[in-house]
Amino acid sequence: MKRSILILIVMLTACIGGVLGSIFTLKFFNLAGPAYPSIADRQQSVLAAYAPDTSYKVPEGMDFLSTAKQVTAGVVHIRTSYGPGDFSVNPLEFYMDAPARSSGSGVIISDDGYIVTNNHVVEDANNIEVVMNNNQRFYAKLVGTDPTTDLALLKIHASHLPFLRYGNSDRITPGEWVLAVGNPFDLNSTVTAGIVSAKARNIGILRDRNNLQVEAFIQTDAAVNPGNSGGALVNLQGELIGINSAIATSSGSYQGYSFAIPVSLVKKVMDDLLEFGQVQRGLLGIQITDVNASIAEDLHLKVNQGVLINRVNSGSAAEQSGLSNGDVIVGIDDHSVNSVSELQEWVARNRPGKEIKVAFLREGDRREVKARLRNNEGNETVKKKEVKFDLSGVQIEDVPYKELAALQLEGGVRVTSVATDKWKDTGIKKGFVIAYIDKIPVDNVEDLNRILDFKKGGILIEGFYPGGQKGTYGVDW
Repeated sequence: MKRSILILIVMLTACIGGVLGSIFTLKFFNLAGPAYPSIADRQQSVLAAYAPDTSYKVPEGMDFLSTAKQVTAGVVHIRTSYGPGDFSVNPLEFYMDAPARSSGSGVIISDDGYIVTNNHVVEDANNIEVVMNNNQRFYAKLVGTDPTTDLALLKIHASHLPFLRYGNSDRITPGEWVLAVGNPFDLNSTVTAGIVSAKARNIGILRDRNNLQVEAFIQTDAAVNPGNSGGALVNLQGELIGINSAIATSSGSYQGYSFAIPVSLVKKVMDDLLEFGQVQRGLLGIQITDVNASIAEDLHLKVNQGVLINRVNSGSAAEQSGLSNGDVIVGIDDHSVNSVSELQEWVARNRPGKEIKVAFLREGDRREVKARLRNNEGNETVKKKEVKFDLSGVQIEDVPYKELAALQLEGGVRVTSVATDKWKDTGIKKGFVIAYIDKIPVDNVEDLNRILDFKKGGILIEGFYPGGQKGTYGVDW
């Protein structure tokens, strides 16, 4: 009897446990499926019980959002090709000897299509393609280059473009936040942040046979990698303060520091290339070195910073102003100068013929003189590139606007005679209006000169005859 009662109790307990387990499983594991159809809705219903925290705000001076949004549209991707070119005279050459390709960045600096980039981004390129932030593509003409500052000016045929306004690189200070914008590793519109680490850095990467290179870089710790070259360095107001140019690295990629050409120098170089097609460098005509503690002790100087004049060139601006060997330059135009790189930058901002004020120390006394800068030929004139109307055997001339309008062209040059077999063999005839070179619009004779200055190998010529007949020719340039 007792045994029967015990068995009954055990069975009853098991049944009760089974029922409770089933209820638990159904309640918490819901084997029949989820109780809600959307994860997003579930999140929203749970989070609705929590009041949003609006107490946190981005500290003043660290809000990168609006700046990044503002400047990315003004930075472009530059793609270049080298070798036979995309428009070879021999159509099989492109497939048998395909051009090498490279890329970098550029910054739009005017609404009508002028773009600044590094010289090393476009140097020796046969063709330059510009890709906008919205993926629009243009073939670019190379207006001019300046290897001594590693800068180049491009032009695309476009209007109403977003551009970055010039800032003032003289006012930035170490510790200030900046953004670097470019296209590293072909990743479009990449924005990185950092601070200005130093100014007027000379890292010895530029070379010039006349020793006229200018290195006065802004050093930052914003991440810059291959492909960033030619891109923008901006302050938090979205103003352009530098063109990213180099990195300090042993691996080829970013390792902590990058270097940008200050916009104060960029502005001057761009204006020179725009107006003259080449840079107009004003020179003092001196050989110089940095003053340091050792030099100061050896020469019994009263300063440990400045620029020591080792030699004054005969007939130079420095000689005419009265500067001499052993003088220590400490200022240019009321701006202090503590190093060779600072002196080079302040002088390089001026054209030949410009008068600058030079502060210097002689035998411990501070003095000032005015010097009228000269070019490397020893005179004060600025030189514009010669415009040629004979291009290796073909004579050309500008076309009146009415004739261009009749052909529905905005620019072009007319062939007036063909004198050499090189051009005769192409089939081009007198009266032909050259409208495009390698898909790049031609404005006038001066513009065609500039385009051809940077071309080599096969080029594609497109245009129209007076009656509207289209012509396409290839020539080995």
